[in-house]
Amino acid sequence: MATPVARSFLQVAATEEVASPLRVVQIEGLVILKIIKHCKEFSPALVTGQLLGLDVGSVLEVTNCFPFPIREEDEEIEADGANYQLEMMRCLREVNVDNNTVGWYQSTLLGSFQTVELIETFMNYQENIRRCVCIIYDPLKSNQGVLALKALKLSDSFMELYRTNNFTGEKLREKNLSWVDIFEEIPIKVSNSALISAFMTELEADTPVVQCDYDRLQLSTSPFLERNMEFLIECMYDLSMEQQKFQYYYRNLSRQQGQQQAWLQKRRAENMARKATGEEPLPEEDPSNPVFKPLPEPSRLDSFLITNQISNYCNQINGVAGQSFSRLYLTKALHEN
Repeated sequence: MATPVARSFLQVAATEEVASPLRVVQIEGLVILKIIKHCKEFSPALVTGQLLGLDVGSVLEVTNCFPFPIREEDEEIEADGANYQLEMMRCLREVNVDNNTVGWYQSTLLGSFQTVELIETFMNYQENIRRCVCIIYDPLKSNQGVLALKALKLSDSFMELYRTNNFTGEKLREKNLSWVDIFEEIPIKVSNSALISAFMTELEADTPVVQCDYDRLQLSTSPFLERNMEFLIECMYDLSMEQQKFQYYYRNLSRQQGQQQAWLQKRRAENMARKATGEEPLPEEDPSNPVFKPLPEPSRLDSFLITNQISNYCNQINGVAGQSFSRLYLTKALHEN
């Protein structure tokens, strides 16, 4: 029988330093109710709040949250927001409540959350927090009878590339990064204590049908589809504008390459003439010549984010249209019977 190999304390500590990947976000039911209440009260305005909890292995536990106040434009946003967060953390610490920041939550309108501002907020959080998530809640989509709640994080490969701020085509091909590799969606697990579960069982109605079941049977989906189509058209216009930037860049690049070839041919002909007369040939590269100045390639980050938004709107339209057909066929069968 083989004897187990004893490991020193330093070996165990080195092993523990390797962070396990984030597998699931465990949220308490009360936190979800707070997020929904805050987002619905101020809808259609967009609101944000702080998530508090613990980072335990591959599970990120969210045990509490508090909303950020909506500030006016003439206020000092950064100073007031920082003071408010510090004061809230101090109050929570005094009453012995989890005050470890694990991310933030925000509301969205029909899934229009994939922006540069969201990425910058993620990067700011990553400077102080090893792992953080953003909980996205969509009140308008939830009115269709589905809890539109998702947990997102930036992929490690994208964060590494974002720090270099180099989103050229060559770098993206080298990292094998596409528009689907920006965000990672983490599964959400709702957790309740035994007392809350027992209390909810007592409150459960005798009928198995609840209000969200009736919401799923709503036949009118025109406003939801119309808004999605409007946002989709806007994104298509923005994507065409980004494509025009790249077309303009490649036209200038092709023109510059033609000028470089013409200059090289002229310089080579001049050097041949100088060799014939016994003179020293001139260098074939002249860094001071504006023809050889490299043209900056436009960043592909905006086009990647717009493509993500287009994919999101198409998926929403596809899902709602499929459910609408199912409801219509169900209604038709009921009328025939």
